[in-house]
Amino acid sequence: MILYHMYTMRIPKTLTVEESLLAEVERTKGEGSTSERVNELLARALELERQDELEREAALFYSGAEDRREERSFQKTSRRSITRD
Repeated sequence: MILYHMYTMRIPKTLTVEESLLAEVERTKGEGSTSERVNELLARALELERQDELEREAALFYSGAEDRREERSFQKTSRRSITRD
């Protein structure tokens, strides 16, 4: 129960927001508060940023796929091992 409370606790923080962004937040906030809308948008933006980073990491990982010497060596060894059995 305490963990849940700590997770949902909010910390007041003063930030400077461009007037046009604030107007857009106010326009799209619906029934909730401006603060709730900003938190929602920030969480979505951070999730998108995290997904972008994962995509970059995957692209970097698979960009080295052209050097398959180790993979071919493993495959040859596996084939030899299978044919011996």
